Amino acid sequence: MVKRILVFFFVFLLAPALVLAEDYVIGDGDALQISVWGVSELSVGAVVRPDGKITIPGVGDITASGYTPKALSAKVAENLKEVVKKPIVTVTVTGITNNKIYIIGGGVSSGVQQLTGRTTLLKFMSRYGNFKGADLEHAYLVRNNKKLDVDFYGLLIKGGLAKDIALEPEDIIYVPDNESNKIYIMGEVTNPKYTYYRENFRILDAILEAGGFSKFANENKVVIMRKGPNGQMKDITVRVKDLMKGGNLSENILLMPGDFVIVKESIF
Repeated sequence: MVKRILVFFFVFLLAPALVLAEDYVIGDGDALQISVWGVSELSVGAVVRPDGKITIPGVGDITASGYTPKALSAKVAENLKEVVKKPIVTVTVTGITNNKIYIIGGGVSSGVQQLTGRTTLLKFMSRYGNFKGADLEHAYLVRNNKKLDVDFYGLLIKGGLAKDIALEPEDIIYVPDNESNKIYIMGEVTNPKYTYYRENFRILDAILEAGGFSKFANENKVVIMRKGPNGQMKDITVRVKDLMKGGNLSENILLMPGDFVIVKESIF
């Protein structure tokens, strides 16, 4: 009777850990604690080897990768029946190295991130802070060799929380850099510069972002150089001065990634 109470108490104490780790899948490199109730010499710590196996006294090599702790406990117990009568086995994950997320593309710092718990794409990406160098409209997530339909721009820039998803081990996040999305503003502006394309970015926005016209500018001769479908550059001239005086607002042209905005010099 006392033994049954002790067994019940032991299992009760372990129950929260079993519940927390119930759906976790053990992987190579994870650290495990194998506990065999009442048989201390068979209770050992083990690290899952690159071949996915661990070594347990009385059992030998046994595959651990791909099992949940609960399933591995049952498997070890079944193998121990030859040396222990009605073995009670508990497998606890004490160190996780199998929860990796891979970041590539150059839009944010590339590398391998080790997750210590469950998280979502939004929470994970928030560690990168500023996304000025990232082309989020062409970012994507790969899971099990399939590209998922994830709207990075809508989630991280527009705050569309309904677009958030839970991350899983071995997910690959591809975030390209924004080099191809640069817009160059040059010529007779106060601060020639480049900026990054964004939704609804127009010619007047570009001029203002560059500090406005210099005193030598021909404000009615602003040229947008844009690459066409065949790769050849074409010029679009905009009469910005007339536009700013209440002209046709349709001439406040939407800019495109890769555009060059050149403000010509006045000859007077």
